[in-house]
Amino acid sequence: MNSDYAIESHGLTRRFGAFTAVDHIDLRVPRAQIYGFLGPNGSGKSTTIRMLCGLLTPSEGTAQVLGHPVPGNAEALKQQIGYMTQRFSLYEDLDVEENLGFIADIYCLPRKTRRARIEAQLERYDLIEQRRQRADTMSGGQKQRLALAAATLHAPPLLFLDEPTSAVDPQSRRDFWETLFALVAEGTTILVSTHYMDEAERCHRLAILQRGRIVADGTPTQLYAGMDALVLEVETDAPGPARAALDSLEHILSVTQLGVRLRVLVAKAVEDAPERVRSALAAAGVEARVQPVHPSLEDVFVLATDSDGAEP
Repeated sequence: MNSDYAIESHGLTRRFGAFTAVDHIDLRVPRAQIYGFLGPNGSGKSTTIRMLCGLLTPSEGTAQVLGHPVPGNAEALKQQIGYMTQRFSLYEDLDVEENLGFIADIYCLPRKTRRARIEAQLERYDLIEQRRQRADTMSGGQKQRLALAAATLHAPPLLFLDEPTSAVDPQSRRDFWETLFALVAEGTTILVSTHYMDEAERCHRLAILQRGRIVADGTPTQLYAGMDALVLEVETDAPGPARAALDSLEHILSVTQLGVRLRVLVAKAVEDAPERVRSALAAAGVEARVQPVHPSLEDVFVLATDSDGAEP
């Protein structure tokens, strides 16, 4: 295994009977970075993470996580990873400090350092005032901070986060990501799954998954540059007729309405695409302003998943 990577996999596959949940995934996750899995529900994100954690045996393929073969050395690996799920794996009938104490027992933290470590986590994750509060009475944001405090209590060099912000408000999500960047600055590697485009754009590198396969992989900048499409924004007071006119055009890959604006993906091979779109709209009697715009990660996602879906 290359020491520059915290995770490497080759042909990683998981089948459940006749259904293939993860289909020959190759991964290289650099150390001290945030690597994202972006994809809809059922795309294989959680199943892949469970295999990499040693919780699920691959049907085919190999993986090494922090130098450990998976799932062959799962017990040793458990001491070096943190795992946080979207359901906040807390004991709701225990208070904050009791939850952290229980996790300390699970990871066999030495008695002489355990108390100091718990206090440090309470302070870092802004939980001092909630230390005696039962987990089931906490807000979504507080539960999220407690779950992350528990997942990092033993200072793991690798952290798996499975859709960790699906049940919290936007401000809590923003604060959560600031905490993740602080962990990375300290040397932690993070693999995070999400279906939020704005979160995926925060990752140093990401993979887009669709039906158990990686359909795109790279830094956000690389994914934008690799798009085989031009993105046009159409602003009009008649988005419905404009969309109808564009949907019938050859080489239009996608049309998405955003209020009075349309976001249009046109095959990159089309020459003078903005003028062609303007002409088509004018022919349909639609007044509009058409201009090229910088692609978004949602554009990359739509193009990658639509292309995948078109395959036989």
